[in-house]
Amino acid sequence: MTNYWPEGWLVNTAQNHSFCQNISGLREALHSQTILEARACVCTPEHDLVIDFGFCKGKIPRCEGAVGISDGTTRDIALLSRVNKPVCFVVQSIEQNPDGSFTPILSRRLAQQRCLEESIRHLHTGDIIPARVTHLEAFGCFVDIGCGIPSLIPIDCISVSRISHPSDRFRTGQDIYAVVTDVDQNLRVSLSHKELLGTWEENAALFSSGETVSGIVRSVEHYGVFVELAPNLAGLAEPKDGVKVGQQASVYIKNLIPEKMKIKLIIIDSFDPPGDVPAPITPLRYFIDSGHLDHWVYSPAVSNKKIETFFA
Repeated sequence: MTNYWPEGWLVNTAQNHSFCQNISGLREALHSQTILEARACVCTPEHDLVIDFGFCKGKIPRCEGAVGISDGTTRDIALLSRVNKPVCFVVQSIEQNPDGSFTPILSRRLAQQRCLEESIRHLHTGDIIPARVTHLEAFGCFVDIGCGIPSLIPIDCISVSRISHPSDRFRTGQDIYAVVTDVDQNLRVSLSHKELLGTWEENAALFSSGETVSGIVRSVEHYGVFVELAPNLAGLAEPKDGVKVGQQASVYIKNLIPEKMKIKLIIIDSFDPPGDVPAPITPLRYFIDSGHLDHWVYSPAVSNKKIETFFA
């Protein structure tokens, strides 16, 4: 399968610089039909994207801005939202203006179409792919899976530890991995993420009874407080007054019980992030970041409860 990367991955590469630094390089890219990247500096009233090469400005006509723009299946916000960001394209032609300057005519749509036909069409359920977070909604995380082609990770597929919003786990522009759960006949790809963050046993092995460690309060119930120790691992602490969802916490690990997939905790302290500083994102530790999954089992073999995912 040919590699097509999320937008922004190519823009600072040596090859991309060599093609985009002068008109000769763009002519060579036109001849080879190499996919390039450069920053979109303007979206015109006609929704053409203007690309800044430094020595000249290129144009991506609205109809060439994305797959689906011409037939209305992609909204124009997909173009407006690219301003001040890298966009991918192939050079279609280079026009010479009366004053001797040049205007390269570019197509992002063609780059996306190649990505769909040569990469995404060959994906299978269970394949693990790189992605880049583009924006976050309450229901999930949108990612770029190649050349600006979008996909969604639903909020319940982001991690085993429950979160109130995808911003609890991700930041826009973050590079992540995901696993394909479906590719439909229109080449729309569905994704999951939690299967790559380790099983209960793999995560629990990072902790020991008697340790005091950091965590994040994810839920406060009348019977106790759920504290996330890792994105795929949470424990239950005894009730404590004043504890709020989203707070940082230091917790004492009383016991790890694989048979019940439980971790018993005691909250030593809980506190809000200082001032206007956003709550820190728990670093993502990927136990799997390449290859293919047919079946993933989260629960320990000794547990009566089984949590698993089949990729078929």
